[in-house]
Amino acid sequence: MSWFDFDWVDAFSDRAFGGNGCAVVHGGAVLSQDVCMAYVRETSLVECTFTGSSDVADIRVRYFLASREIPFAGHPTIATVAAMRSRGLFQGDTLTLETGAGIVSIRLNGDEIEMTQVAPQFGNSVPAKLVAEAISLPQDAIISPPQFVSTGLPFCITVLRDHEALRAAKLDEGALGKTTEMAGFSGSDMAEPFLVTLKGATQAGDTFSRLLMAPPSPPEDPFTGSATGAMAAYLWKYGLMPKDTFVAEQGHDMGRPGQATVSRVGPADAMTGIKVAGRGHVLMRGQVDLPEVEQ
Repeated sequence: MSWFDFDWVDAFSDRAFGGNGCAVVHGGAVLSQDVCMAYVRETSLVECTFTGSSDVADIRVRYFLASREIPFAGHPTIATVAAMRSRGLFQGDTLTLETGAGIVSIRLNGDEIEMTQVAPQFGNSVPAKLVAEAISLPQDAIISPPQFVSTGLPFCITVLRDHEALRAAKLDEGALGKTTEMAGFSGSDMAEPFLVTLKGATQAGDTFSRLLMAPPSPPEDPFTGSATGAMAAYLWKYGLMPKDTFVAEQGHDMGRPGQATVSRVGPADAMTGIKVAGRGHVLMRGQVDLPEVEQ
């Protein structure tokens, strides 16, 4: 067994119990996938990160759900940088992260952490009827053709007509499997729709979103930074967001309000990246005793 330092951070929030929690295990990138997934399950969080040395960036970050390793995730990136900054593990106001989705650039703007997600990739469209079945809503609740978009991790971006539809959505795991097949995924990979409305949860917001999740993850994600980047790319591509920079909100109905500032790199028809910025609050820190390292 080996002891690792960890920080538990509430990302996309400047206070305790807001936004989305993530445990950052410093130096844990050497651990096996099984140990990392078991740790996520032990915390009951959606995702955790494990850091290590990198030959191509300032630090390597591995991202884990309870069921698998994923190439990138937004709120864990904010959490990782907030944790490192709180421990004085880097100097200056810029940082680069080696992730499974490529090199992610970070800039600190005061208390705000800005990550530049990779250029969006637009994947398969999915029939609105199929997505409506997956979220237990009538088809006319969806006002724009759902489509898979990725800025490091793919999500089925689904624009809903209003907050009433957003709050009424419930995940149907059987129907969700059909949308997963449309994305070309299989096995434990599930392509949950990211639901968005074009009105904030508060007057400060421009969008309000939800991500319903399949087991073994918790049933809903409080704030999803990677999906927020993909959602923003979708809105800009199809002319649904007139602002070049906007405020995305998520988690308010869960009692975990989160907020991000989102901006575009490049024109709407040729985006080269999406900037997603938010704050992180270190809630707790300590050490965890985990099985011996694999490599």
